[in-house]
Amino acid sequence: MARLLANVLIAFVAIEHLGFLVLEMFFWTEPLGMRVFGLTPGFAAESAPLAMNQGLYNGFLAAGLIWALVKKENAFSIKVFFLVCVIIAGIFGGLTAKASIIVVQGGPAIIALVLLLLSNRQQSS
Repeated sequence: MARLLANVLIAFVAIEHLGFLVLEMFFWTEPLGMRVFGLTPGFAAESAPLAMNQGLYNGFLAAGLIWALVKKENAFSIKVFFLVCVIIAGIFGGLTAKASIIVVQGGPAIIALVLLLLSNRQQSS
């Protein structure tokens, strides 16, 4: 059961990061993106190239998690690696940009990692 819950949360984290990719790469300077991120039009325009880069990295995190969900061999290690990457990014973003990033980005990944580790421990027993 823990493995299923972990995989559901991993899928959620991947979808969340695909959403970040779309918002940061395509909607940063649009009303939706500016509302979600609390941006002024001027700041959004000036920071758009940085946001696109950030969105691309979020896409890589999503791709890694999706790959781990569909891969059969060594999937545990890949899931752990990409979840830890998401957690570190969430902590860093929370400390340097906006505190809520730790909860929004890091929270689901932390829960997924804990469930994944528990499921692996149960399977090993």
